[in-house]
Amino acid sequence: MNARDESLATGHIDLQHIQVTFTQQGSQFTAVSDVSLHVEPGEFVSVVGPSGCGKSTLLNIVAGFLKPDSGVVTMDGKSIAGPSAERGVVFQQYSLFPWLKVRENVEFGLKLQGMSRHERETKARTLLGLAGLLPFENHYPDQLSGGMKQRVGIVRALATGPRVLLMDEPFGALDSQTRVVMQEILTHMWQQWKISVLFITHDIEEAIFLSDRVYVMTARPGRIKAEIPVDLPRPRTPTMTASPVFTALHRQLKSLIREESLAAMGGELDANSLSASWHLGQEGVEALR
Repeated sequence: MNARDESLATGHIDLQHIQVTFTQQGSQFTAVSDVSLHVEPGEFVSVVGPSGCGKSTLLNIVAGFLKPDSGVVTMDGKSIAGPSAERGVVFQQYSLFPWLKVRENVEFGLKLQGMSRHERETKARTLLGLAGLLPFENHYPDQLSGGMKQRVGIVRALATGPRVLLMDEPFGALDSQTRVVMQEILTHMWQQWKISVLFITHDIEEAIFLSDRVYVMTARPGRIKAEIPVDLPRPRTPTMTASPVFTALHRQLKSLIREESLAAMGGELDANSLSASWHLGQEGVEALR
């Protein structure tokens, strides 16, 4: 029995008709409007969309860092009123304590929970072993690569036994090769623990590779444009990216996001107008030579 068998029915996230308005330089703007989405227990769900569409805003609402102006957000039927150890968060930035060693970073939340030194050391070492980090348990963060730091961040978020893992562009700062490896490691850990995951990303291929479902958001104000199921078998491997199903999903998501990216740029730009703009720019470059 794995560590999550007894609680597979937990970790249900539900957002209904979420609206968020911000004030910036004296003016108000709506970040997200009438957004409804859900994550089933043990499900991996990604949210994609153009920059500024409100993806991170939604994650911050689920994390309890931000309260919506209207709408309802619940976990397992209970309203989310603030941050909680039941919802682990991993950001793009490496949020490790530089003065603590790797295992001490992982043990930090367990210590706050009152766990004994022996228990938290045993749990931290077990998790670090799953992530392939046990040989580095006594290293400081600045002795690690970017990918290793992010692995430690994921392990630390999992250590306190959350029902949901919230991830905001966790691999965005990594090079492409390390990113692919991290996706495989995350998939492996998720399959071990079967924790519910809400994952924010700009990378279409990453969203397909990791997810059971993908939500596509519109340009600001962010709304749900589409909900796309990912019908690919698990476990997944990088070779799947060449399959017809993967290719078709990639084409579909790319088209949806492209429409919204063009809308975010402020106009009804079609292929002809884009081509005309490109040629005009080229003429300008030639004139400067």
